[in-house]
Amino acid sequence: MGTEHPPAGNASRVIELDVEGMTCASCVNRVEKKLAKLDGVQATVNLPLETAHVTVPEGITDQQITDQVASAGYRARIRKPAYEEPEEPTGQEAEYTGHAAAEHEDHMSHGGKAAELKPRLLVAAVLAVPVFLISMFPAFQFPNWGWVVGALALPVVSWAAWPFHRAAAINARHFASTMDTLVSLGVIAAYLFSAWQLLADPRLTEHPGMEQMPGMEQMGGAGSGGLYFEVASVVTTFLLLGRYLEANAKSKAGDALRALLDLGAKDASILENGTEVKIPASQLAVGDLVIVRPGEKIATDGVVADGISAVDASLVTGESIPVDVGPGSHVTGATINTSGRLLVRATRVGAETTLAQMGRLVTQAQTGKAPIARLADRISAVFVPVVLVIAALTFGGWLLAAGPDITGPELRSAFTAAVAVLVIACPCALGLATPVGLLTGTGRGAQLGILIKGPQVLEDTRTVDTILLDKTGTVTSGQLSVDAVAAFAPFSGPDVLRFAGAVESASEHPIAEAIAAAARSEVPVAGLRATSSHSGSGTDDDAGLPAVVGFRSAPGGGVVGTVDGRLVVAGRSGWLVENGVRITPEQGQVLRDAEESGATAIWVAMDGEAAGIIELRDTVKTGSEAAVARLKALGLRPMLLTGDNAAVAHRVAAAVGIAPDDVFAGVLPEGKVEAVRRLQAGGATVAMAGDGVNDAAALAQADLGIAMGSGTDVAIEAADLTVMGNDLGQVATAIELSRRTLATIKTNLFWAFFYNAVGIPVAALGLLNPMVAGVAMAASSVLVVANSLRLRRFGR
Repeated sequence: MGTEHPPAGNASRVIELDVEGMTCASCVNRVEKKLAKLDGVQATVNLPLETAHVTVPEGITDQQITDQVASAGYRARIRKPAYEEPEEPTGQEAEYTGHAAAEHEDHMSHGGKAAELKPRLLVAAVLAVPVFLISMFPAFQFPNWGWVVGALALPVVSWAAWPFHRAAAINARHFASTMDTLVSLGVIAAYLFSAWQLLADPRLTEHPGMEQMPGMEQMGGAGSGGLYFEVASVVTTFLLLGRYLEANAKSKAGDALRALLDLGAKDASILENGTEVKIPASQLAVGDLVIVRPGEKIATDGVVADGISAVDASLVTGESIPVDVGPGSHVTGATINTSGRLLVRATRVGAETTLAQMGRLVTQAQTGKAPIARLADRISAVFVPVVLVIAALTFGGWLLAAGPDITGPELRSAFTAAVAVLVIACPCALGLATPVGLLTGTGRGAQLGILIKGPQVLEDTRTVDTILLDKTGTVTSGQLSVDAVAAFAPFSGPDVLRFAGAVESASEHPIAEAIAAAARSEVPVAGLRATSSHSGSGTDDDAGLPAVVGFRSAPGGGVVGTVDGRLVVAGRSGWLVENGVRITPEQGQVLRDAEESGATAIWVAMDGEAAGIIELRDTVKTGSEAAVARLKALGLRPMLLTGDNAAVAHRVAAAVGIAPDDVFAGVLPEGKVEAVRRLQAGGATVAMAGDGVNDAAALAQADLGIAMGSGTDVAIEAADLTVMGNDLGQVATAIELSRRTLATIKTNLFWAFFYNAVGIPVAALGLLNPMVAGVAMAASSVLVVANSLRLRRFGR
């Protein structure tokens, strides 16, 4: 949280707010406009995240910001970025913390809304069932059952329906209306009308079977004496169920920032006066010497002071090939030291690290994404005031028709017609149209390994026209395998691979493992990994590789050992020169050709003579080409995005059918966000598919982010859609399913409004009893649910 006085010397600062109580697009506009009334304040409010990104000028305090949001009818809390160290609360902040922290934590946590709605939903469901059964079926009725039903329905329409009443009241204060307004008015009107009927005639339900039932004489006209407690209870329960399902889905969507920061090392071992001391990583200072053993995460950004190793940066960069480092090399926090012991001098700590900066990128991209107003809310903004006017006109019209001498039955008829209008318009089917369609679509998606985050995602899938595909892990496997062996006379390819595999089998380097795996299988097979590794000297007789003796390795250089009496050297060019192997210009050209084509090339020499070059590549996934064709058939323009060089990128693009002009190569994590923004600025609606931490910000920035489930949690949390498998074909299936789900929801909305459009005039004319209106409304809900259930057959 912030302090009461803004820091001196800064012209402006940026703060993040958690905003509670927003239900629709009009709430977003209200908060933004209210904050904009403070001189120089600029705010971007994100409805799905329930956050606000606020630029505050000097002279305006955090308290003024939160007070301004409170004056709009919402509650706000200033959020301290997760990558900064918490401070002790002081002054008003401490007072605020003491009074409201526990309550806010409950409300603001991801599961807060679902947890708040659950008891209300359970109470509503438990009480609505007997209310419905007793009201609808004479067999369940008993003397004076109406009073019991009224008592059972009271907690449902008051306490359980409170979220709707509260939102309606906030909107009413600002002369606005949403779906909550109709729900609140419909429920209250149905209950108060029923209670009034019961109080006017306490003996109305003295005998079982009394009160109107379809087909009974009392059904229409004056003195119908109907009770509609079940309408109020069932509507409340159904709509609470919809809200609960929506809140629950949101709570499982996760926190991209937390997942990102969890990648960092929790502890660090530092050298203090020659002694090793273990401290929390958050306490590291610039200049500290950090000890990093093989297999450990590097705790912070720094420079290698001592030691040689290979660093696996794939979690952060998404690129598969480990980077060789030595004294003077820059290393990034959260990357993994694979082999040698390193001594790293910290250069950036805390909020300045690459990881924290990526966290900020994700946050900014998420906050900046334009929230899509829900279709039902957009329609209800016009629909609700119209219904309220019709209900009022109906009531007034009936009274005018009755003339100056209004009797009790005539007043009751006027009220009955007005309530019938409100009940038939009460948007039960409208409330169910989105959540039930979404629930069925997401349920079927889960069976197919596709996770859809929320209703706005579906609308995004309909509008996207461009899809950016991250190369590593999305189009390709992300694992190195031997692609080719170039042998120099008099040596043969199989011999080069066999001898290199034997000596490399004693090394732990990922490239060595790939060569050893290929040698064991005797043919280069993509994606094979070594199942064991050796150090010193050893044998792998069970895998058919000869023993290696006198083995030694130099991290970043290569390996050397004796196999079947021959001295075998494998590694980079400098390693061969160091071991006295001469390389001819022709052989050097073979190496350059291999590297220019995007391969990782490793020399192999035997008995002091260059024997050949082994080429390793990241292999294209089976099915990627067919998936790209399917994406094109869906009307999307596939584009390849990668941090690798242009040669590698164009080779992969050609293999899967992506045009050369649609390739972005050599792109850094920040550049991926920029690539998405550039396409968006050109008028494209962009989808992005990726799996690495370096993709997270771009996934959040894209109009539709699609994470591959084989990737990191961060990518999955930042995305709108997640496919749990490795197959790019699932991305096409995910878009097809999302579009089908959206079409189903729109059909549901049509039927929901169709009932209202036909029912409202009929009800206004007094031809529709509120009970029948309730039945019609229930029928529209059943139709909506039945239509949604058709999605269960998708892809069968």
